[in-house]
Amino acid sequence: MKLPTLLSSLLLTTAVLALPNNKPNPRGGKWQTLPSISDFPRQEHVTLALSPSSLAIFGGILPANDSSSPIPYLTTNILQIYSIPDKTWSFGTPAPLALNHPNAAVVNGKIYLLGGATEIVDWAWRPSPRSFVYDPKTNAWSDLPPIPESETPRGSAAMGVHNGIIYLAGGLTILPLVPELGPQQTTDVVSAFDTKTNKWLTLPASARKLPEGRDHAAAAVYKDKFYVLGGRRNGQDNVKDTVFELDLKKLSKGWTLKRGRMPTARGGLAAARLGGKVYTLGGEGNKVNGTEGVFPEVEVYDVENDRWERLRDMEVPRHGTSAVGIGGGMYVPGGGIRQGGAPVGTFDVFWP
Repeated sequence: MKLPTLLSSLLLTTAVLALPNNKPNPRGGKWQTLPSISDFPRQEHVTLALSPSSLAIFGGILPANDSSSPIPYLTTNILQIYSIPDKTWSFGTPAPLALNHPNAAVVNGKIYLLGGATEIVDWAWRPSPRSFVYDPKTNAWSDLPPIPESETPRGSAAMGVHNGIIYLAGGLTILPLVPELGPQQTTDVVSAFDTKTNKWLTLPASARKLPEGRDHAAAAVYKDKFYVLGGRRNGQDNVKDTVFELDLKKLSKGWTLKRGRMPTARGGLAAARLGGKVYTLGGEGNKVNGTEGVFPEVEVYDVENDRWERLRDMEVPRHGTSAVGIGGGMYVPGGGIRQGGAPVGTFDVFWP
């Protein structure tokens, strides 16, 4: 199959500079620039809090330096670790498998990597069920049971952790790189992996389906409840403003739709929780001219009051990244500055 020019927004030329957001920025909060990851600018990766003083980023796509590559991005298995006190980056052992849109979470200081999307297969990014755990103490990866076929292998699931169980809500089952393959495919399946037994669990029927399929959504767990915020369904432009809630102590009750809708519907957003507030940052699916399809918005969800507030916009609007809340700040490394693909090494922290 011949790869057409400009058939996918993923095939845009990678930007070399991240242009700042020049709009007035009067709302609350402050952005601080940190040492970039410019050696490996990336997006569609995952960001994880390892400890109160360190975070890690894994996987994603990097600009390809090979002009013969069918698309200008390569999937990576690189693991980088950032020391907050030292403001320095270092490398961990690369994972056994390169993944973009990885599903990952930290439990008891270990990184659990539960599938994601692999390199191109038949002109699409397709999911891998392979799963691993990384122990920072030994700097080594070990195999875990793969995602069962019945649990729908996918990437870009909304991730939550509760009592040692990792929940994966929704996700992306195929991301075509040419239009002949049709639209992106989103799932509504919810899965659970028990890190105490290293086994996949079977959830009650009422809990194992989202009210509607989502991928590239934000997620958080607070006071025994799992929240899935925004995201998209079957494509970058079909963005959503919903907030779904699941009581993890009463799974039989199933998912509910909260009344407090996101002020700005978007997918590919980053999110981090601090206390009872979930901060959502950036995203894609912006149809306003001059935005490159990317949202600058930072909006915070007050979980207990089911209410939203807008804060100071991102200085460098991005999508396809993720964030972690550590020590009162939201750390946001990398991301894309244009809808589809345009990875940058920008790294900053938002202080609300």
